[in-house]
Amino acid sequence: MSSSSSSSCSNWFLSYRKLKFFTRIRRYLQSKAAGKRSGSPSPSAPSEHSNKLTIRNNKEEDRQLVTEKETELDGSVVLQKSVKRLHFGSWEEKEVAAIAIEKLAREDDKARKLMAELGVINMLVSMVDTEAVGRHRAAIKALIELANGTFTNKALMLEAGILSKLPNNINVVDEQTRHDIAELLQSLSSISNTHFSLNKPEVLQFLIAILESPSSFETKELCLGVIHNLSAVLENAALLVSNGVVHTLLKLCSSKEVSEKALATLGHLVVTLMGKKAMEDSSMVPESLIEILTWEDKPKCQELSGYILMILAHQSSTQRDKMSKAGIVPVLLEVSLMGSLLAQKRAMKLLQWFKDERQAKMGPHSGPQTGRVVMGSPMHPKQALEGKKMMKSLVKQSLAKNMEMITRRANAGGGVDASDLKSLVLSTSSKSLSF
Repeated sequence: MSSSSSSSCSNWFLSYRKLKFFTRIRRYLQSKAAGKRSGSPSPSAPSEHSNKLTIRNNKEEDRQLVTEKETELDGSVVLQKSVKRLHFGSWEEKEVAAIAIEKLAREDDKARKLMAELGVINMLVSMVDTEAVGRHRAAIKALIELANGTFTNKALMLEAGILSKLPNNINVVDEQTRHDIAELLQSLSSISNTHFSLNKPEVLQFLIAILESPSSFETKELCLGVIHNLSAVLENAALLVSNGVVHTLLKLCSSKEVSEKALATLGHLVVTLMGKKAMEDSSMVPESLIEILTWEDKPKCQELSGYILMILAHQSSTQRDKMSKAGIVPVLLEVSLMGSLLAQKRAMKLLQWFKDERQAKMGPHSGPQTGRVVMGSPMHPKQALEGKKMMKSLVKQSLAKNMEMITRRANAGGGVDASDLKSLVLSTSSKSLSF
């Protein structure tokens, strides 16, 4: 075979090999494409569906962003219009603006702080002094929201004279307005140690009038919150006591719905000379406080009542005598068994004082005295000793019966052990108020 024919044969064979190679490649690529259509898309080559999903998500994000911008713009526009109406509008427009400001202040913290810089607080305070009930109430509600959580706004309201704008007579306002005023005053009185002043006793008289009226317990509890905040400042004690707050609080103590707050306020006042004297002179003391000690379902009230009784009884034999005659000892024994841990400690301390009081009275004058025997022969020392033993035995029997009755009532509940009560007879007294 010639060289030319062998060369052409070789070229043909090479072409055939290339054609076969490319055919296999084409088939492989076709099978891969079919797999992509039937299976999940490859991460390196996103499908048409994923592209559409991405475009849709982007559109939703854009739409949400636009909505937020529109909402923010609407809030700014509402704030701008409300401030303008509040300053320059008619009374009807001012009322509408106050309602809008209340809503904005409740929903937007930034707007609440910004309104003080726009002079909103002064305008709302001036509206409180109006006779129209609707404007009056709208302004108070807006001020309540503006005072929420902002010390600056509260201080600005007090500086604007809000206390002098409030009504002095509860009969000129309805129950809802009383509630709103009490809520605003409670918020403002939380900064009583620096700004809230009782230079206007009319405010205090207004609160006391609500407490003595048939208002709702919710409204009364708000008023008690105001007086409680004020009583925490010692400088206010004299004015509170002179306006009859102690008498009002003692009456409210008998109502379980508001008793805890009333007792806590009395606890502030009893440590002052005027407050303690007012309670000592009250006809409701100590009976009303002893009654509260029996409230097993109100442990906090028991603790507060025990604290007040401790202050009154401390270094005062007169008060201890009144309490003893009112039957406090059996009640204290019961509390020492079934009360909370703090109530038990206070009951034990009071029982210790009554034990010391009895020992001091009996001391050297207890038992038959030979100097008092007028008729007959002098008593023999042996007879006197037997008489003393008999009296001690009677006392122990009586105490044992009382203990047995109280223990049965306790029904094995957690409390002070009987051995702890027995220690009252063995231990000495400490006149300090340790609880």
